[in-house]
Amino acid sequence: MREAEGRLFGHAWLENDRSRKGDKVAARRSQVRLRLSAWTQGKLAAGRWEALPTVRHPEVTQAVPADLYLGYGPVVLPRRQRAPTLKAGAAIQAGEEAGFSLAAPDDAAPTLLRALSLMNCFGTLGGRSRNGWGSFVLTPEGQTPALAGELDPDCVRPWSKALELDWPHAIGSDARGPLVWQFTEAASDWKAAMRALAQLKIDLRTQFHFPEGRPDGEVRERHWLSYPVTNHSVRDWGGNARLPNALRFKVRADAEGKLRGLVFHVPCKPPPAFRPDDNAIRQVWKRVHEHLDRDSTLQRIPG
Repeated sequence: MREAEGRLFGHAWLENDRSRKGDKVAARRSQVRLRLSAWTQGKLAAGRWEALPTVRHPEVTQAVPADLYLGYGPVVLPRRQRAPTLKAGAAIQAGEEAGFSLAAPDDAAPTLLRALSLMNCFGTLGGRSRNGWGSFVLTPEGQTPALAGELDPDCVRPWSKALELDWPHAIGSDARGPLVWQFTEAASDWKAAMRALAQLKIDLRTQFHFPEGRPDGEVRERHWLSYPVTNHSVRDWGGNARLPNALRFKVRADAEGKLRGLVFHVPCKPPPAFRPDDNAIRQVWKRVHEHLDRDSTLQRIPG
């Protein structure tokens, strides 16, 4: 895949690239060109940020702002203030639009259209994008073919097999189909959709309890979802270790144009530095899938 990427988008590192004449090629220019119709700087000042509704957290005595929980980092709680706000001005506000044009060789068009379809269905951009921030929609214009609305079978893999590789490369599946869930009820706006995703994430994580609720420095079930975990560091992993959550969120419009939260699993094995326990990791994700299947507010999206 990296070789195909290098030949299409350019490279300065492929060792086995050859020209049409068979000569060795040390570098190649991108065959894909992009043009953006406009580039608008963010205009939403931190002082004008409207906090999202709060969510329940069983391990915290007070309600938690949904935007702070899902966006910690880009969204901050300034000292001595009660409401979260932006750390910096937002680059893209809700509802903004821009057009982009893409030019590529004819033989690359099917691959790029498939990539664009996946981006439209599951793609997000920017900080905390795994938590649903930066959700977007791609709308073909002019003579551009319609984007596929169904999940490409080549992009789905049994989740236990996907866990054999330590990089995200496919959406997981089980006997029931792809591990993709959508909220059954549409949200009134993007803030309501994000709040629902925040509450879901809290419920998923807190089903894995720590012994006596206190940190002991040992690896526990919740750590395999993502790391670090507030107030529950693992002694052998240290303070700088980072394990991203393989469960990803997006807010997208349904067939009627109404917003719904989307949840999907892109399973992969933690890096060797975490000394992953394969059996423990599989048991954790099996419980997560069962939790999502039992949730009456969610439904599976057919493949």
